[in-house]
Amino acid sequence: MKDIWRLSATDLASQIRSRKISAKEAATAALARLDAVNPAINAVVDHRPEETLAQAEAIDTAIAKGEDAGLLAGVPITVKVNVDQAGFATTNGVGLQRDLVAQFNNPVVDNLRKAGAVIVGRTNTPAFSYRWFTTNLLHGETKNPRDPAITPGGSSGGAAAAVTAGIGHIAHGTDIAGSIRYPAYACGVHGLRPTVGRIPAFNASLPERSIGGQITAVSGPLARTVGDLRLALAAMSQRDPRDPWWVPAPLEGPAAPRRAALCLRPGGLETTKEVSAAVADAGKRLERAGWTVEEVTDIPPFEEAAEWQIKLWLADGYDAMVDAAKREGDPGALTVLRGHEKTARSLDFATFSKALTRRATLVRDWQLFFEKYAVIVMPPCGELPFPWQLDLKDDASFARVWRAQMPQIALPFIGMPGLTVSTGLVGRSPVGVQIVAGRYREDLCLSAGEAIEAGGTPPSPIDPISA
Repeated sequence: MKDIWRLSATDLASQIRSRKISAKEAATAALARLDAVNPAINAVVDHRPEETLAQAEAIDTAIAKGEDAGLLAGVPITVKVNVDQAGFATTNGVGLQRDLVAQFNNPVVDNLRKAGAVIVGRTNTPAFSYRWFTTNLLHGETKNPRDPAITPGGSSGGAAAAVTAGIGHIAHGTDIAGSIRYPAYACGVHGLRPTVGRIPAFNASLPERSIGGQITAVSGPLARTVGDLRLALAAMSQRDPRDPWWVPAPLEGPAAPRRAALCLRPGGLETTKEVSAAVADAGKRLERAGWTVEEVTDIPPFEEAAEWQIKLWLADGYDAMVDAAKREGDPGALTVLRGHEKTARSLDFATFSKALTRRATLVRDWQLFFEKYAVIVMPPCGELPFPWQLDLKDDASFARVWRAQMPQIALPFIGMPGLTVSTGLVGRSPVGVQIVAGRYREDLCLSAGEAIEAGGTPPSPIDPISA
């Protein structure tokens, strides 16, 4: 079959299980696509074709024996380079970790493999996964396949660029402040940040994460269809005893009225006309699908949640972060840390306690909000995808970038799932919306996302566009 790499993960898994396509054929097509387009975008920074083909052959053997090959039977995927994959270096885009070879898989990698996924390669991230722009001194720059003049997003920029260009049908990403949702937005695909505890994760190769990371960082999928995100979530979320935060919550919660809140400017965010128009359009798409949509301006605190999240993410262990960044010498990582130094150094024990106390109040307020609405639809960012390296231009540009990202940064602090759905293009720049629901209600995000997706999305996968 021609262009197997164009198929959705859902269709491909079905055809592999029915033996219309072999897993080896799918893997061969994925590797050929990688060879064809990756030199232009540098999304995948480590891969071993012989291991990919061996994984695929094992799937074909299992199917031939009549065994269950899993939800993702033979589907080629990518894994972000900041999680452990046995035999590969967990570099996190950092030369200091180039020899940090994992002995064991991260639970999310084990779950993907148990579901029958075939790993094609490992995707790029900014140094230490700090930025909204994917480049580092070890692996180089990742380009946005739709327009190299704009960022592919970060930190899962390699993941988003890969799946947009047809390298793999699902991409694994991580998100502590928007690192799944923003790359999906910037590249014109979809990305799901699940609730903390939904998908188990643990890097045995690294020291235990600080409490801020433990309670706000997640793994999740990026894909070209919302249906593929649903499939990937089911595969990724199986129990693993290594993650003490894992929660056995059902993937489908109780039925809820299809009622959506629409917020054009969460927390008073300044949004461009193109971004506001995309949110308004998403509301109309939901209404056409039978949803009741109500525009709101009075929502629980969001800007405050973003401020607390930056503290929890960067302040706990700040001096060690700065020391590592200096030794690495990465200008982007140093810019992020220096740009938030005042915030980071304000976190003493009393402030840390206040953050966790305030978090409980904000989570409660949002949970009560979701008693009235199934979801809220808002901008993922106040602007269209940023021009390449905008945050390094000057202090004003740095502040502008982080202010625009407030809707994404806030979400991990309040602990709710978020889904970015790409809805169109403004010239070459993708645009879309962020859908948020209550804790462990990814199913409501996905349901609303499918209704919005039905109104149209950017064409995908695509051949990378040159400058």
